[in-house]
Amino acid sequence: MRIVSLNTRLAHDAQASDDIYVVLFEIEHPDLATSILLSTDNADRISLEPLIYGTRSTWRSAATRDFLWIVASTVLPSDLDDAPAAATIILENLDRQMAEVVRSFTSPATFHMAVVLASSPDLVEAEYTDLLLTSAEITAGEITLSISREEIESEYVPGGRMTARTFPGLHR
Repeated sequence: MRIVSLNTRLAHDAQASDDIYVVLFEIEHPDLATSILLSTDNADRISLEPLIYGTRSTWRSAATRDFLWIVASTVLPSDLDDAPAAATIILENLDRQMAEVVRSFTSPATFHMAVVLASSPDLVEAEYTDLLLTSAEITAGEITLSISREEIESEYVPGGRMTARTFPGLHR
């Protein structure tokens, strides 16, 4: 069961609501000077020169941070057994610098994502952290980012031996 805020429940129960869901992204990498903070909502004016919109939130920080507005869409992950557990986020390639940043590192970046309401950007409704940015495809119109969790098969766990001493229920 997922716990949701009262604001979300009121928005769901209302016949019509002005409240929308906003997705906040944070991309971290050792080669980046600071984290990249992105938002799917343009509710707040961040600066006048240049004119930049975004969302102000305290998600993953004690202080309010500015998440810059981007045009984004997503491809939902597949439920197939043979398909990897991955999600795809498509960013509109609005600026040449976006592609330069994506091409600037070669090792996987860490990707964090949160869903909030536009009216309460500090209250997280759903959160997905420590994902890996596995690939990025860049075209003239869009940047397609593939994100995934670390594969369970690559966890470093020693295999236990199924002996009568370690697994007594198996040997009777």
